[in-house]
Amino acid sequence: MKPVIVVGMDFSDGALNALNFAIYTANSIGANIMLVWVEKKKNTMSIYSDASDPRLEVKKRFEHIIEANQSKLVNGKFMYKMRNGKIYRELVNQAKYHDAVMVVAGTHGASGFEEFWIGSNAYKIVSFSECPVVTIRNEYPCDKAVEKILVPIDSTRETRQKLPLTAKLAKLYKAKVILLSLYSTQHQTIKDLVDGYTDQAKKYLDDREIENEVHSTDASNLTETTIEFAKEHECDLISIMTEQETSTANLLLGPYAQQMVNHCPIPVLSFRSKSIYDWQTK
Repeated sequence: MKPVIVVGMDFSDGALNALNFAIYTANSIGANIMLVWVEKKKNTMSIYSDASDPRLEVKKRFEHIIEANQSKLVNGKFMYKMRNGKIYRELVNQAKYHDAVMVVAGTHGASGFEEFWIGSNAYKIVSFSECPVVTIRNEYPCDKAVEKILVPIDSTRETRQKLPLTAKLAKLYKAKVILLSLYSTQHQTIKDLVDGYTDQAKKYLDDREIENEVHSTDASNLTETTIEFAKEHECDLISIMTEQETSTANLLLGPYAQQMVNHCPIPVLSFRSKSIYDWQTK
C-alpha cells in the first residue's frame, strides 16, 4: 500500500503553493495525495453562498486541480475528501484514518470559502497531528528542490527524535543536513549536553552516508536565531520538535513551534515527541 500525504485545501494561493511541495515529496517517496476541504459551518459565508449546494462547486474545484496536476504526480494518484467540522480536527482525523506519513498546510492565504482558512489553523494542525506536519508560507517558491535541511539541536532529550524521518527525507531528496547546536545559556554543562546530542546526530547521519555539516551558535531567542541561520545558509526546510527548549525571550513571544509556524519564511517540518514515524514499518 502506498503512503499517503494529506494536504489541507481551501483553494487559496497558499494552499495551492503547499500542494506543489506535497507533489514534490510524494514523487520522492512514492506516495498518493489526499486533498481535504472542511466545511466549518453550514452558514459560512462564501462567494458560493447563493449556490444551492456549495459542495458541488468544491467538487468541481477538486476535479480541476487534479486534472491540472495529475501529470506532475509520478506513480501516485490524487484523492479528495469533503468533511464537516473543526478544520484542524478534521484534517488530523483524515490523516489518522490514512495513517498518513505527513500533513502539508499553507500558513497564509484567503479564499472565497473563508478568509485565512488554513493559515489560522496551521498551528492547531501542528499541535494535534500524530504525524509530522509541513507548514509553508504563501510566498515561498515550492517548485524548487529541497537541497538543504536545517536540524536545530537544543538541550531537550526530544530534540533528537526528529532525526530518523528527517534523515529519511534527506536521503530521498538527496539533500544535505545541516546540524545546528543552539546554546541558550553559557553554562558549559548545558553546552556540552547540546554538543553531545549533535555528535550523536552526526554519527547517525554518517552511518547512513547522508551528507551533513555541523554549526553552533548562541541563541537568546531560539526562533530568531534558527530563522536567521536558515536564511543565511539558504536552507529549504527546517525540522523542529513541537516540544522545544524554552528561554525568557521565547516565553515572551509564545512557544517556539508556534513562532516558527507563524513567522518562518522557510517551510517547517514539525514533529510531536510521541508521533515519530518508523517508515520501515509502513
